[in-house]
Amino acid sequence: MATKGVGMANKGPSFGLSRQVQDKIDSKYDPELEQILVEWISRQCGSGVGKPEAGKTGFQTWLKDGCVLSELINSLFTGDKPVKKIASSPAAFKQMEQISQFLNASEKYGVTKTDMFQTVDLWEGKDLAAVQRTLSALGSLAITKEEGTYKGEANWFFKKAQENKRDFSDDQMKAGKNVIGLQMGSNQGASQEGMSYGRPRQIM
Repeated sequence: MATKGVGMANKGPSFGLSRQVQDKIDSKYDPELEQILVEWISRQCGSGVGKPEAGKTGFQTWLKDGCVLSELINSLFTGDKPVKKIASSPAAFKQMEQISQFLNASEKYGVTKTDMFQTVDLWEGKDLAAVQRTLSALGSLAITKEEGTYKGEANWFFKKAQENKRDFSDDQMKAGKNVIGLQMGSNQGASQEGMSYGRPRQIM
């Protein structure tokens, strides 16, 4: 029975609104996506990272010290690895530091800030759906970049839309400025003449 409290020791019970908010956050967690992410991370990093127990708690415990995440991000870089030191530690601040290194490296890889989870989302289990979102964004980037480092199935993540740059000459740009789009309509001949706005307001 003692194991049930592990990881929850610093959190009191949630009541009322905070409980509802937490339930809403928890409902966004996707068990199917969990399976894909676990499979991908295992393939990407090799058998050394093991696999978690199924379920949200197992997923959190597996990633909580930041080591598996650091192995994952390093596996996506071809040259210099962004996370220089990966060491498991029982100390909370060391685990959080390891998670932060993963987040910084993910940003360098191209994950946008809006797709990034906060350290406490994972470490305290506040929002594991956000952790899933970050890992999905990472998977999508890995597929999109086509650098040969991605080791998962092609259909596990969506390819991100590539930027479609268009180069217009100065003359083309100038010509475009003179075109009035049809949806803007025309204001020729428009005036307010003859428009009435109802009775004036009576001031008592």
